[in-house]
Amino acid sequence: MDQNNQDLTPQESSSESNKIIQVNIEEQMKTAYIDYSMSVIVGRALPDVRDGLKPVHRRVLFAMHELGINFNKPHKKSARIVGEVLGKYHPHGDSSVYDALVRMAQPWSLRYTMIDGQGNFGSQDGDGPAAMRYTEARLQRLAENMLEDIDKETVNFSLNFDDSLEEPTVLPTRIPQLLVNGSSGIAVGMATNMMPHNLTEVVDGCIAYIDNNEITIDELMKYVKAPDFPTGGIIYGIEGIKAGMHTGRGRVVVRGKTTVETLKNGKEQIVITEVPYQVSRDALAEKIGMLVNNKIIDGITHVANESNKDGTRLVVELRRDTVAQVVINQLFKYSELQTSFGINNVALVNGRPRTLNLKDMISEFVAFRHEIVVRRTQFELREAEKRAHILEGYLIALDHLDEVISLIRSSVNPEEAKTGLMTKFGMTEIQAKAVLELRLQRLTGMERDKIREEHAELMKLVAHLKEILANEGIRFQIIKDELEEVKKKFGDERKSEIQYLANEMRIEDLIEEEDVVITVSHLGYIKRTSVAEYRAQRRGGRGAMGGRTREEDYIEHLFVASTHHTLLFFTEKGRCYWLKVYEIPETDKNAKGRAIQNLIQLPPDDKIRTVMDISKLDDKEYVTNHWIMLCTKKGIIKKTLLEDFSRPRSTGVNAITIQEGDQLLDASLVGKDSFIMMAVKSGRAICFEEGKVRETGRGAIGVYGIELDDDNDEVIGMIRILHEEKSSKQILVVSEKGLGKRTPFLEELDETASDEDKAKAIVLADEEGNEKRYGLSYRITNRGGKGVKTINITEKTGSLVGLLAATENDDLMITCKSGITIRMKVADIREAGRATQGVKLINLDEGDEIAAIARIDEQEEETSENEEGGEGTAENGTETTETE
Repeated sequence: MDQNNQDLTPQESSSESNKIIQVNIEEQMKTAYIDYSMSVIVGRALPDVRDGLKPVHRRVLFAMHELGINFNKPHKKSARIVGEVLGKYHPHGDSSVYDALVRMAQPWSLRYTMIDGQGNFGSQDGDGPAAMRYTEARLQRLAENMLEDIDKETVNFSLNFDDSLEEPTVLPTRIPQLLVNGSSGIAVGMATNMMPHNLTEVVDGCIAYIDNNEITIDELMKYVKAPDFPTGGIIYGIEGIKAGMHTGRGRVVVRGKTTVETLKNGKEQIVITEVPYQVSRDALAEKIGMLVNNKIIDGITHVANESNKDGTRLVVELRRDTVAQVVINQLFKYSELQTSFGINNVALVNGRPRTLNLKDMISEFVAFRHEIVVRRTQFELREAEKRAHILEGYLIALDHLDEVISLIRSSVNPEEAKTGLMTKFGMTEIQAKAVLELRLQRLTGMERDKIREEHAELMKLVAHLKEILANEGIRFQIIKDELEEVKKKFGDERKSEIQYLANEMRIEDLIEEEDVVITVSHLGYIKRTSVAEYRAQRRGGRGAMGGRTREEDYIEHLFVASTHHTLLFFTEKGRCYWLKVYEIPETDKNAKGRAIQNLIQLPPDDKIRTVMDISKLDDKEYVTNHWIMLCTKKGIIKKTLLEDFSRPRSTGVNAITIQEGDQLLDASLVGKDSFIMMAVKSGRAICFEEGKVRETGRGAIGVYGIELDDDNDEVIGMIRILHEEKSSKQILVVSEKGLGKRTPFLEELDETASDEDKAKAIVLADEEGNEKRYGLSYRITNRGGKGVKTINITEKTGSLVGLLAATENDDLMITCKSGITIRMKVADIREAGRATQGVKLINLDEGDEIAAIARIDEQEEETSENEEGGEGTAENGTETTETE
């Protein structure tokens, strides 16, 4: 220092020294680092809670808006857009701008894309985009809704990096972008990782918040249920999501979607149709191959990525003896087929980073929209008043037209004319100037009328805008209307399914309870369908094609159940599996459904025989006072306490030990004082009290219920009738060639009845209080006997195929092996004695046969009742046990 200053005078040296300020280096570093970190936080890494965008994304969209590259205009080169952003608003590297542009155009990166790209913008397999000079882009229609009203002073503008232009500090978005597309970024000392959500759900949540500002987060989750990823997948577990919704921090586990296909050679293959968010399909296929080579997963013979632009398809071929569900579970455990994401909802609120819960994000967006509506209305009011002010000047001039023209003609210059108008007619300077600029054609009669009409309309608009500014309720109604419009334009169905864990809050808390039709096909495809899709038809109709199944497939089970109930699946090998009704995919009645193997761990060599609908599986008193009655084709019957089936296991449990050559036929839920009836193919039926069958554990074999005629005979059905149902229940039987009848369980005795029958008669009072004596159509015996004739089997009838307990208020659904189905009222079927043939119920094609029948409660709503020969219903199947 001394050497540098040796030629300076003492005064100059002292002055130079005064420019050096002594500071504490620790304080200086702290201040500088905080400034830097805040610059990164605010200017790069964190999104704004209002429009959900980081500065680079906001600048890209605004620059494209300024260039006029709208959704209905031709695409422009990406390099042109990047240059515009760099030169005017974003003084950073071109790669950061292009990367942001590319991501906004990738449908696998954003749930709702904001840019419409043309060219190679990369792929879900991890391929990068082409260089910016090769690709083109334009705004999506959704992005234009984010920029709407930006020219109406709705948001603040700030100077750009060189103070030469202005750019918006936020976009006046109508889209709840932060929740809809999420965001991720790493700042200094903090990070954000916000999940994408479904637009329809988010809009519904915003409207619910507007309607009730005191709404709880749990209530909001009835609308915004969980994240919704652009690549679909299955969200596995809700607790981590619930934590994220409540606190802003949580964890979401996402699984890929798989199906199991059976090849012609009998082998199975796992087909992955959706992968978790941000997982490369090529990388996943490579990882599976590595797991096989390292012998971590056994049973896989080949892996191929057959994905294309139409969708994802990763094929995992299996050895013949491999259980597909076991391999799927191993893939979840060891590969990216199951991935977890940390939820960290950090965004800028008033320029400061803050962790937000679901309600915070919705309330901030709604408050922002309210501000936009106010500022827009104020702008429109100012513009309307400006225009009205000018029109009022025109009207003054028109009312004194000759005098105005004379004054203007006599004026030396425009300034003198303007002053004259202001002085003589009381016009303002603005009005006088506008009158002087008025074209002569506006003075015609028609044009003068237009000016008056325009002024009247403007005054109405001014009054309306003032009313909006004065009434908060109107403003929030405008916000709701605009959100509804957004939902109508851009809303869609969820892509990601939600799968709840056994120990979590169940979906019953989130969805409305309703009755649905459950169908299970012969080859094991299951679905649920709205009851409203089914229509009644009179007896003898031709029916309509119900389910679209493969030629060798047909519907075996059809019944009505509540979405909150639990289904117990009993297989022909005697196993029991559990499934909630809401977990079954919902489709229309003509869809094939989903393979049961994708929902429960059913071995490929086993088959569902019966499905039981249980309403109170978690009710201790209920499960200890009800039993499962199991029946096999060889006449074995067994009774086990329902409590033994009340603890679901993903791998299922053994319900009955099946002997060689036999298989489980049916299962029924019974309570105390129930009658059990079994029928065989040869046309006989036996009836006994449930107490005649002793209770045994799940692993027992059971006892004989009915005696068979020969080796070709077998049990075709089992029903239970409660004691209190004796007078109302009727026994309905159907043969394979379409004949059927109904026989009352109790028959009124007449004078010809035997003394023995009269002695055993049941006395019941009719509606008028008169006592009547009834006898049983089917006498009560011990189990294990031959029973009595229930239908007269002939060549015309064919073998007995169905046995039901029904009432006159029920409906009957019949399915043929060809897939033809018909629905009819039980009351339309003729009553007949138990030993008769019955009447024709359905007209069959040559070679076709009845596959099964099912009873449907009349409590469900009928949509219509067609004439004979009209349309029928969809699929049908065998009798299914229902809750009492």
